[in-house]
Amino acid sequence: MSFSRQLLAATRLLVVMTVLLGVLYPAAVWAVGAVAVPGRAEGSLVTRDGEVVGSRLLGQQVEDPALFHSRPSTNAYAGDSSGGSNLAATAPDQVSAVEERRAAYATIAEGEPTADALTASASGLDPHISPEFARAQVARVARENGLERSEVQRLVEQYTQDRDFGFLGEPRVNVLELNLALTGMR
Repeated sequence: MSFSRQLLAATRLLVVMTVLLGVLYPAAVWAVGAVAVPGRAEGSLVTRDGEVVGSRLLGQQVEDPALFHSRPSTNAYAGDSSGGSNLAATAPDQVSAVEERRAAYATIAEGEPTADALTASASGLDPHISPEFARAQVARVARENGLERSEVQRLVEQYTQDRDFGFLGEPRVNVLELNLALTGMR
């Protein structure tokens, strides 16, 4: 077989595989996802009054003292650059970051800090916090919104999601959904 015939065959294979695996397969996966889990294939966008305010799948920076605060992020919640710091727990930069977060914790929550209040998730975009971290913020959120503590506590319990299928993962609270419900109470 001549070199030119081999080159032509390789080029055809490249074009066919590119179309098959680079266009048709991703389109089929997206289509199945759009049918099987509607909304998620579109980014699980959350709208309020017709305006997109976030995604159920991506954490957001929260600085308003009247709202529940999110888990720390190593990438400022930038969806285009997700990822953790990859620092060891004993790395000086990591120790310093945790100590800074521990000091800041006292201004947003009460009690002992939870792990998710001090450390970022592996993606840096986790939209959830633990129910314990949410409950630790109840007093501040109630005070800042002029609400009864029990009202805010009920809201946290209402928005606490159980483990997937009853055994996968941990109970969690989606901060965006919780804050939207909270602002609806004001």
